[in-house]
Amino acid sequence: MSTEKKNLSPIERIKEVSDGLRGTLKESLKDEITGAIREDDTALVKFHGMYMQDDRDRREERAAKKLERLYSFMIRLRLPGGFLTPEQWVATHNIAGDNSTGVIKITTRQTLQLHGIVKSKTKPTIKAFNQAGLDSIAACGDVNRNVVASANPLESPLHERIYQYADRISEYLLPKTRSYYDIWLDEEKLVEKKDEEDPLYQDRYLPRKFKIGLVIPPNNDSDVFAQDLGLIAIIENDELKGFNLAVGGGLSFTHGNPETYPRLATEIGFVSTEESDEKLFKAVYEVLTVQRDFGNRTDRKLARLKYTVDRMGVDGFRQELESRIGFALEEARTYVLTTRQDHYGWRQSNTGLWHYTVYVENGRVLDTEQLPMKAALLAVAQTGKANFRFTCNQNVILSDITPEDKAAIEQILVQYNLIPHTETASLVSKNAMACVALPTCPLALAEAQRYLPELITKIDGVLAQHGLQDEEIIIRMTGCPNGCGRSVLSEIGFVGTAPGHYNLNLGGDEQGQRLNKLYRENLDEAAILQELDTAFGLFKQNRLAGERFGDFAYRTLVN
Repeated sequence: MSTEKKNLSPIERIKEVSDGLRGTLKESLKDEITGAIREDDTALVKFHGMYMQDDRDRREERAAKKLERLYSFMIRLRLPGGFLTPEQWVATHNIAGDNSTGVIKITTRQTLQLHGIVKSKTKPTIKAFNQAGLDSIAACGDVNRNVVASANPLESPLHERIYQYADRISEYLLPKTRSYYDIWLDEEKLVEKKDEEDPLYQDRYLPRKFKIGLVIPPNNDSDVFAQDLGLIAIIENDELKGFNLAVGGGLSFTHGNPETYPRLATEIGFVSTEESDEKLFKAVYEVLTVQRDFGNRTDRKLARLKYTVDRMGVDGFRQELESRIGFALEEARTYVLTTRQDHYGWRQSNTGLWHYTVYVENGRVLDTEQLPMKAALLAVAQTGKANFRFTCNQNVILSDITPEDKAAIEQILVQYNLIPHTETASLVSKNAMACVALPTCPLALAEAQRYLPELITKIDGVLAQHGLQDEEIIIRMTGCPNGCGRSVLSEIGFVGTAPGHYNLNLGGDEQGQRLNKLYRENLDEAAILQELDTAFGLFKQNRLAGERFGDFAYRTLVN
């Protein structure tokens, strides 16, 4: 046995002997003694789009009663480009009410996930989604995950074409195993093992998760440089010329481990799509095979593509890729990014169709006394007059509404208070984002989505004291350094270190082309507000004309 084989991480062994990601999942699901599944199966179930979690708020209570943890599952849909028909939203609404906590979570990767699904409900949930034409295949795990793309049709007359690329790439990179259909949909295993042979993933899949994003300049709404593989659409005179390729993005790191770090993707060249899409799909495919063959399989903390690119060197990576695709990448084309925000409220596209972007605080769709958002979106969907598009900023666009139907949709939005909610939210709130964190994420060190709204209200107050309430500042929070809320790619970033404590990062830019930097460590709320009070005061006194807070902080505070 080679040294490399001996040093494989435990997950690598689990994948290789999993019989096409089946493992013992069927047996685990039948075990009524526990709400959990077998240990090896917790790694495999991710490839089917779900994580096993438990309610961390109730751990101590249940331990005192000598009960096992309150286990449940999170199921994440595969929605390339973040698109649902109104009928699919109705189905998702009903499935969430029947099987989960009821909250529908819009994620930072433009899809939906449901939490709190007990083991006995996982299979019925998957079956119900399947009936609605939806699946969760490869939404998690060491494979290509949900492919994101610029969400708003206003970005370009070519928006629909870019969305189709996201959809096609997602299908192109799906695992070949039929285990999802076998385990969750009771499909009889009619195929021979050789029919499941997977030239891309083989039996070991990728060393770590893989993320792809497409963006239409000038709006970097999909945070393209945070992706393992970013595809930047080059559009000239309303014609798509092709895509710049950027590789090696990834924002996760580990506290106290200097070998880990966030990294923005590096542009390595351009691929034309003017004659055909063949070269683009070949390049995308082979980027994954380079990572498959050269990625670190001994230490999962160092297994993402960003570490492979840095270990090989950008030139070395490009040369290896070009040897596999059989052609040289062209020099990257020029483009300009100006923002990465959602366009709230009503907007009309060049096709004459209307789109309304609803502000969804941290992506949580639920009903409260003040704001029955879930009921409102159901009412919209039941008209059949609007599609649903989800953004990487965790909002929803009610889209493709004809001029004749606009009044009917607006009436529902007014009736359920969604228009006042969207219009009156503070500018900072509309630019804020948080990951799920506690109580369900096992990696969370601190709160995020449950706490950020409260903190934002106090930050709004500090801004107002300095006369800065009209500033659009991008603020993001993650409960740990794994980067799901993209906090290190914001003007003000909070990274959880312990309950109630966060590292404060400053200095990211508006366009998503610069990481922020650590400014202060391990702060509680009082210290956070004090530090921001000082920073805002300096910004008010010393900013350049038109300068954003992130640029000021980068220029004066963190360098």
